[in-house]
Amino acid sequence: MRGLVGSVVAILLVSSILLFTNYQLEHKSGQAGKDTITVYNWGEYIDPDLLKEFEKREGIRVIYETFDSNEGMMGKIEQGGTSYDISVPSEYAVQMMEDKKLLLPLDYSKIPNVKNIDPYFMDLPFDTDNTYSIPYFWGTVGIAYNPTLLKGQTFESWDSLWDASLRQQVILVDSAREVLGVSLNSLGYSLNSTSLQELKEATDKLATIVPNVKAVIGDEVTQLMINNEASVALTWSGQAADMISENEDIDYIVPEEGSNLWFDNIVIPRTSTNIEGAHKFINFMLDPEIAAQNAEYVGYSTPNVQAMAYMDEEITADERFYPDEKARENLEVYENLGLETLGVYNELFLKFKMGLR
Repeated sequence: MRGLVGSVVAILLVSSILLFTNYQLEHKSGQAGKDTITVYNWGEYIDPDLLKEFEKREGIRVIYETFDSNEGMMGKIEQGGTSYDISVPSEYAVQMMEDKKLLLPLDYSKIPNVKNIDPYFMDLPFDTDNTYSIPYFWGTVGIAYNPTLLKGQTFESWDSLWDASLRQQVILVDSAREVLGVSLNSLGYSLNSTSLQELKEATDKLATIVPNVKAVIGDEVTQLMINNEASVALTWSGQAADMISENEDIDYIVPEEGSNLWFDNIVIPRTSTNIEGAHKFINFMLDPEIAAQNAEYVGYSTPNVQAMAYMDEEITADERFYPDEKARENLEVYENLGLETLGVYNELFLKFKMGLR
């Protein structure tokens, strides 16, 4: 009998250890069940107070992790080591994730606040019918510049970046499609060009801008512009808004040849272990007052048309960051060009950067 009791105790002890170990592993890997969701987002891309508010309202704890590239994010989700419930890929990445079956379809019966999204931003080519994604923020690629540090340039054309008076003054973002896109736009070609001839022409023209390039960097450009340590930068509209909020001398423009219209989107990865909680989080973020607070904190343009009523009119009336539909006609959304073509873009961009040394 004592042997039997001992065996039962031993089994219970081992079971307890296994349960505890499993609990620890789940928490470390973001698999915390129905009381937790794990959100995977870009850095500085949500108001932290809203995460606390969601936890308070829904009783669901938020584990928040960040990434710095679509490719890094997709790789981690594809590996499946962490149970991410929410992620925020850009438009072309949504298409790639669809192709790789990394996304779960959205249940719109659980997202009534989707009605607040401007129809203009729905049903786009990268996710027709919004089966897998809902727009989170949107914006453009353009030129931030400080007129007080320049000699009258206003950058209505991308060709202005090649002006000889800008020697060692132009900062470029460290991103192949944005930089090659400048050259493609200036030549009248599509940002989604797959023509090797067009890409060669764009790269050849890009090589002639080298004397004007001060640096090819990432987020550091914001502080450089704010501190008047740089006068011209290729940048995203939200980043430009951050600069302008700290330095009123800075302006932002999308050149007349056109540019990129980009979208970051909320999705539920296939790794989700709390699909119900993920839908609650999406619906929460689409609430007009929540979306307004988030947009004013982040600085990027919201697709939530009902949120506009809760935002400062000075922000929503600024056509540099909320261009009207006519102004958006000349903008182009990135398409998924496939790994082979993206490899060509990256190789050409690397060759360009090597030429800066």
